[in-house]
Amino acid sequence: MTATHALPELGFQAFDADNHYYEAEDAFTRHIDRRMKKRAMDWAEVGGRRCLLVGGKVNRFIPNPTFDPVAKPGCLDEYFRGRNPEGKGIREIFGDLEPISPAYRDRDARLALMDRQNLGACWMFPTLGVGMEEALRDDLPAMLAAFRAFNRWIEEDWGFAYRERIFAAPYMVLTDLDWALEELEWCLEHDARTLVMRAAPVLVTGGTRSPADPCFDPFWARVAEAGLSVAYHSGDAGYLKYSEQWGGGDEFQAFDFQPKRLCLSATPIMDLCATLICDGLFDRHPNLRIATIETGSAWVPILMAKFKKVYGQLPMAFKQDPREAFRKHVWVSPYYEDDIVELRDLIGADRILFGSDYPHGEGLAEPTGFVNDLPGFGEDEIRLIMRDNGHSLVQRRPA
Repeated sequence: MTATHALPELGFQAFDADNHYYEAEDAFTRHIDRRMKKRAMDWAEVGGRRCLLVGGKVNRFIPNPTFDPVAKPGCLDEYFRGRNPEGKGIREIFGDLEPISPAYRDRDARLALMDRQNLGACWMFPTLGVGMEEALRDDLPAMLAAFRAFNRWIEEDWGFAYRERIFAAPYMVLTDLDWALEELEWCLEHDARTLVMRAAPVLVTGGTRSPADPCFDPFWARVAEAGLSVAYHSGDAGYLKYSEQWGGGDEFQAFDFQPKRLCLSATPIMDLCATLICDGLFDRHPNLRIATIETGSAWVPILMAKFKKVYGQLPMAFKQDPREAFRKHVWVSPYYEDDIVELRDLIGADRILFGSDYPHGEGLAEPTGFVNDLPGFGEDEIRLIMRDNGHSLVQRRPA
C-alpha cells in the first residue's frame, strides 16, 4: 500500500471538494422534453455495445458511459505522479475493471461509504455531464433541454444539500440568459449551494461570449445576492481545436493521453480566471466566490506572474490589483501531485481545497490520503484545506 492509499488519522471529518457520481443511464433522459430526446441524449446498440448518442452521433467522451464495469478508484495514482518507468499502456495501468458499486449511484450507500472514509461532507460533481455541453454546441436548444433534465435528475437522485453532507451541484450554462435565470431560481428553491460550470467561453447563437460580459450581469447579480458559490470543473472546454491545429485530434476522449496534448499550453481554467478578472466581474459583483476543481494548480503561478506584469504595465485598466482579486474570490483545488507549498505561498492556505476526485481512476483510492501530500503544513492549515474551506463554500453568504 502506498502512502497515498493509507487512511490517516485527521482528528476530524474532512470535506472533499471533488467527489463524483457515475450517472444513471437515464440521467439526461428521465426528465427530457420528449420533443428533444432525439436531438439530445439517447441510447443505442452499436456493434453489440450499448452506446450513448448525443445529437444522433455516438459520443466517446467516456469509453463506457454505462459505467458497469468501471475502473477501480485510484488505479492511475502512480501514473499521474509521473511514475510509469516501464512505459505501460493506459489499458494495462487501469488493470481489471470492477462492477459498479451502489455507492456510486445511491446517496444513502454513499453516505455509509463516506462514514468509512472519514468524510463529513463533499461536493458531488458529474462524470459524464462535464463533457456534454461541448457535445451539443451545434444545437443550443437541445443543450438547454438536456441540462434542464439533467438538473432534475441530480436533485431527484442526489439532492443539492442531502442531509447537509452531499452537496451535488446543478450544472449551469449561460447560453440563454432567461433560461439561466429561470433555472437559477429553481435551483435556489431546491436548496442548491453551489453551481457547476465549465471553464470556457459561453456558447451563444452565432459564436461565443465572455462569461463576464455585462450582458450576463443579471445572472451574476442573483448568484451574488443569494450567496451561492460557483465551481468550475474540468471537462470538455472545446480546447482540442487548438490541439487539432497542431496536428492532434479534436475529439475529447477521457483517458486518451497523448504526449503533445499534455504538453501544449492551452489552459482553459487559466483563461477563464484571467477573463473573469480582466473583464471586471468581481468589481461589479464583489460577493462572488469561485472554486476551480480538478484543474490542478500548476497554472496559478503562471497567471499570477502575468497579472503582476500587466498590472505594472496598465494599472489604469484595473480597479484593483488582479492578484488581490484572485486571492479574494478564487479557491483552488490542486492535484495531489502539484506543488501545494508554492500554491499556499501564492494564495494562502485559506484558499486551498482538498479534492480527491473519488471514485475516479485518476483520483485517490482513499480520499483523505491527500493529507500525506501536505508535508510541512501546520495543523491549522491542514484543517483549513481538508475541511473548513470547503464547508465555507457550501454555506450561502447572501450579499
